[in-house]
Amino acid sequence: MDYGQRHAAELAAARVVAQRLGAAQHRIVELDLKPFGGSALTDRSIEVPTQGAETGIPVTYVPARNTILLSLALAWAEVIGARHVFIGANAVDYSGYPDCRPEYLQAFEAMANLATKAAVEGQRIEVRAPLIDLPKSKIVELALELGVDPAQTVTCYQPDEQGRACGICDACRIRRAGFATANLPDSTRYQPD
Repeated sequence: MDYGQRHAAELAAARVVAQRLGAAQHRIVELDLKPFGGSALTDRSIEVPTQGAETGIPVTYVPARNTILLSLALAWAEVIGARHVFIGANAVDYSGYPDCRPEYLQAFEAMANLATKAAVEGQRIEVRAPLIDLPKSKIVELALELGVDPAQTVTCYQPDEQGRACGICDACRIRRAGFATANLPDSTRYQPD
């Protein structure tokens, strides 16, 4: 999804990973959330935090983002006859986003099965979040087991034009800690100091 985030590095990385893993289809849908603001990821007047001491829901939370993204994924799933919608939400090593909690995903699945023709006609749709309960160290290990090169992925809130991570935002700190806890070399491409 190109939702008006600060950078296009995630979009480029998703394209590469999808191609390398043989995805049947990969689409980028544009839906600009910048006009709504309210997040450091969509409003450049709000700084991305780099100190890690923020309490409560951080300014990197994009209002209703996962609801919007899951709704679009649900629509596509119904069109192509898919019975599962996957999301990479994580409730262990995450930034406190309310739409990354298991109870939120369960509620969305319940709504999906009330709101779709497919479900009403007996084809229930499941929302799956295979990373929801995994610490980042296990996610790193799983990626490697599945043949996903973490160096090709982007989690940084403010990568440079080449997609290299800043190394100091919350997402980068959590990612670094995951590699360290897994006792694996961090293959992330970082910006020069």
